[in-house]
Amino acid sequence: MDEPNSEDIKTINVGFGNVVIANRIVAVMAPDSSPVKRRVSESRDKGLLIDATFGRRSRSVIITDSEHVVLSAVQPETVKERMG
Repeated sequence: MDEPNSEDIKTINVGFGNVVIANRIVAVMAPDSSPVKRRVSESRDKGLLIDATFGRRSRSVIITDSEHVVLSAVQPETVKERMG
């Protein structure tokens, strides 16, 4: 499989200068429900949690195709808008 060109990679700002590669995002969810909280906890235990909140409250949980979970202080709607 060919490596993507750097021009082909679209990144999404998830707050405070942190970015996620757009085509790796599977879901963007609010962190309030029990299943999402459980997924965050399981990811933390497995070492797959990335906290990009800079100590702020988590407002969205981003699931990637590599099973990494990214916590963001940006609202899910804002992440969606940034995805285009």
